[in-house]
Amino acid sequence: MKILLPKKQIEAFRTKAEKTEHRRELVVDFMREIQDHYGWVPDEGVELVAETLGVTTIDVEEVATFYDKIYRQPVGRYPIHICDSICCWTRGGEQIAAHLQELLGIELGGTTEDGLFTLLPTCCLGGCGRAPSIMIGRKFHGNLTVEAIDQLIDQLRKEVAR
Repeated sequence: MKILLPKKQIEAFRTKAEKTEHRRELVVDFMREIQDHYGWVPDEGVELVAETLGVTTIDVEEVATFYDKIYRQPVGRYPIHICDSICCWTRGGEQIAAHLQELLGIELGGTTEDGLFTLLPTCCLGGCGRAPSIMIGRKFHGNLTVEAIDQLIDQLRKEVAR
């Protein structure tokens, strides 16, 4: 069974929390560490963060459910956030979203059968000047075209095949 986070990293957060006046500031960083290691943040992860930082599980859950880059259920190896803000929408975002759904054979919110990709709509990625845009994992991609999307997905599939 995969562990949520190695003990050494948990202890590092505990030490950091002891030196921090406002422990809630560490909630996102801690959940991201769990997510990077485990793939997502299950209820046990929320409890671990709360216990380690000395905050309530409600405090952690509030942050986890507000911040859409924290995954509270399993996602593919490459979560793809598709910006659906007005800037992306007016510059071809709908076509990019439709193309990704067709290319991957899944609807928004779905994960490919091979577990590689999950498509997630997001309200804004903060890259309006480079619309339309997506974020794969934590990497931003802007000024997208259908051809650029095809290259990105192809490149990721090749990385996995190595």
